[in-house]
Amino acid sequence: MIDVPEGYRSGFACFVGRPNAGKSTLTNALVGTKVAITADQPQTTRRAIRGIVHRDDAQLVLVDTPGLHRPRTLLGERLNDVVRDTLADVDVIGFCLPANEKTGPGDRWIARELASLRAPVVAIVTKTDLVTRAALAERLIAVDQLGEWADIVPVSATRGDQVDVLADVIVGHLPEGPAMYPDGDLTDEPRDVTIAELVREAALDGVRDELPHSLAVVVEEVNERESMSGATPVVDVSATIFVERDSQKGIVIGRGGARLKDVGTRARQGIEALLERRVFLDLRVKVAKDWQRDPKQLGRLGF
Repeated sequence: MIDVPEGYRSGFACFVGRPNAGKSTLTNALVGTKVAITADQPQTTRRAIRGIVHRDDAQLVLVDTPGLHRPRTLLGERLNDVVRDTLADVDVIGFCLPANEKTGPGDRWIARELASLRAPVVAIVTKTDLVTRAALAERLIAVDQLGEWADIVPVSATRGDQVDVLADVIVGHLPEGPAMYPDGDLTDEPRDVTIAELVREAALDGVRDELPHSLAVVVEEVNERESMSGATPVVDVSATIFVERDSQKGIVIGRGGARLKDVGTRARQGIEALLERRVFLDLRVKVAKDWQRDPKQLGRLGF
């Protein structure tokens, strides 16, 4: 047990919303470091990723989830299952709605899903830096009319506006209890999963709209080389990027392998920061035909 002051609060909060609503960026802003990958494409997040916020008066464990959506594939169904399983176990739910988008059928569908849950729901209007004050006021009214919320908080995770206010609001809904993670822990993600996510983030940058959903990454090996006394340690990382079709393989590799080389360079920087070691990254691209719809292949890829 970790000694904490009287009145200390601890618990889990889950961010939900349509794909690309800013959930991962908000999670990273609250934690104060990168624990979830981000990209412009929807459905970037595929797992329930925990980020831990340490405060003098509380420990808040944020669970970033995939975007809740009407699924078109078996993968989509399993991602929704991840969200629903998470919602059943958290103390507070944050419903993220972008300030620069109008309320749509997806928002209303999620609002109906949340209405039956016992946990308090905080409506979070994200990306406020992208709209004027007048437009934000209209959006806040629309969000208020969408459902019964414990609170409504506008934020800009990229600019840091109201992030501390949101943390205070969420912590206020947590039960009193001891800290669950040691001070200094920022996530409980396994190392290999984090490495795979960093590779996928680099591979997602600038790809065509249809490709992001078809990308999956598996880390095959992570081995630290034996080094001479005083030499900087080097870690060998081998990972495979899976796509669904041969044409997609060509997109990922690029002309003469140029794009794959660029992906490796950017991914390696993130992995070196994670491992605090020099990294030699070996990337390969393979085709796993229609893996999003194949139960066996989904299992092999960790879904």
